Amino acid sequence: MRLPEPCGPLSEGVVRALVAQPDGPHAVSETRAMGDVSDPLTDRDLQLALWTLYELHYRGFDGVPPEAEWDPLLIVSRAALERTFEHAVRQLVADSPPADELGHLGDRPSDRVTAALTRMTVGSGPSEVAKFLHRRATREEFCGYLGQRAVHHLRESDPYSFVLPRIGDAAKVALAELQYDEYGGGRPDRLHQELFARALRSLDMSTDLTSYVDEAEGATLASVNLLSLFALNRRLRGAAMGHLAAFEATSSLPCERILRGAQRLELPPEVGDYYEEHVVADAVHEQLAIRSICGALVDAEPDLADDVLFGATACLAVDGLAGEVLLDGWRSRRTPSRGRDVRAAG
Repeated sequence: MRLPEPCGPLSEGVVRALVAQPDGPHAVSETRAMGDVSDPLTDRDLQLALWTLYELHYRGFDGVPPEAEWDPLLIVSRAALERTFEHAVRQLVADSPPADELGHLGDRPSDRVTAALTRMTVGSGPSEVAKFLHRRATREEFCGYLGQRAVHHLRESDPYSFVLPRIGDAAKVALAELQYDEYGGGRPDRLHQELFARALRSLDMSTDLTSYVDEAEGATLASVNLLSLFALNRRLRGAAMGHLAAFEATSSLPCERILRGAQRLELPPEVGDYYEEHVVADAVHEQLAIRSICGALVDAEPDLADDVLFGATACLAVDGLAGEVLLDGWRSRRTPSRGRDVRAAG
């Protein structure tokens, strides 16, 4: 996979560090102070730089030596970007309802966590983006949405697999069960990543991940980077599982709406196949993630209760922000009267 096109000093520094040094990678030159980033959650330059460094832990890039994954100076650079990003996420979460108000304070930590996860997700319903895709989106807008989501869906649940060796017992077994489904239940042709790639090919869209990263909004990259932040740092393993629970518990209904939108637009059946798979699978994964994974994890490690709730709240908040950015883009490209229609769709 090729390296992405830089869009500012931070991402340019990362790319230069990966390819321009004959004796290997070096630390990213901090030509742009982190204080100059007004909103790390939407700053495309910061998020692209962080995504590029995270990708070294997945498939890597053409022409970049595998040793770059653990180059100490690049790890230092990644940590600096992560600190800024994590601080912004925690500030965003601080504006959400306190997690303790969502559960039963007198119960065991695992009971409090499962009650909180259920309450924060059960009434969410289809997202505003899903409603718009269902009723209002044009074919071009629908394909634009697929392009934004490709940054996640062409990797799908891979980040969660980093957590498997970091948890044990019942939670590990349940996570492995869920991941087995995500990886096609033993059938390579049903691998969820492949289902999405097949949907893209049916629309004559590229399956090259970098091409979508080059066009992704900063908030879209932040929603993907959030999962890597949680999954690649062992101290945040509880947050990773909370993220998983929130993601799975709020996926089935939106996927059903998006499926109907694809049918309304008469898109190829491969597009509907991807979303139909998730309507069914995520309805099952919801309880598996909340109770069998997060509940069991907190039973085994009660100190992770707050981290689990933090991860779930962060998932909903950051994904919500990414959705708002998409909706704002669609609205701005429509006439004022059609813009009012988009708002009414929510």
